[in-house]
Amino acid sequence: MNDTKPLPSSARVDGRGPLDLRSISFQTGFIAHHKGSVLVSFGQTRVLCVATVEERVPPHRKGSGGGWLTAEYSMLPGSTHERKQRDSSKGKVDGRSVEIQRLVGRAIRNVIDIDLIGERQITVDCDVIQADGGTRTAAITGGFVALALCLHDVQKRGLAMKAKTLKQALGAQVAAVSMGVLQGRVLTDLNYAEDSKAETDLNLVARSDGGIVEVQGTAEGAPLSRKELDLLVDQGLAAIETLCALQREALAGIW
Repeated sequence: MNDTKPLPSSARVDGRGPLDLRSISFQTGFIAHHKGSVLVSFGQTRVLCVATVEERVPPHRKGSGGGWLTAEYSMLPGSTHERKQRDSSKGKVDGRSVEIQRLVGRAIRNVIDIDLIGERQITVDCDVIQADGGTRTAAITGGFVALALCLHDVQKRGLAMKAKTLKQALGAQVAAVSMGVLQGRVLTDLNYAEDSKAETDLNLVARSDGGIVEVQGTAEGAPLSRKELDLLVDQGLAAIETLCALQREALAGIW
């Protein structure tokens, strides 16, 4: 069984302790045209999340009286060390982007009551401006903030909606964090340097009420022990509590 004792702070490349998140920030109203916009930063990872409303729904929701929520995810060409080719130039969305945008959509749909938002579609677009690990978890965490801002604006404009308050439409918050095992130690919120060397990589998505929405994990090196899995989940849930508190700060006055 791998040793799961905490690493000293100096063992992480940026000086953090094993339980520490990177510096997290939410810059709301980042796009002047859209109230539901936020630039979320997890350390050097920066993702622009914008939630927009269209007064239409996909075929499977027509006549339901309710709406739909979907998500899209992409990485800008300059977000990585070497230029990333645009999907439009390849003629298709790459498999990784499809996987991530489905994850973001599933995660956020878990906390929204689509039957109460009116017959409209909300799209949460997540564009990675700069990548340094944890882009999908940043997209989920920032995407929730963008969605809350967007729904608040819909209500403020008096558009038809069964939900009378924001918290009727959104039953809880949702956030996500990247976890991993590196050199036999469990670490919270991995950056790229750590993620690229980790024996185990795990993404945890959970709600503000403690409910787990999704766990994605793979042991690429030594197999994961039960003790390590428990630590990954426990430390991840503690980190998500912190992320939810930061979300509430970003939404002060409406949440």
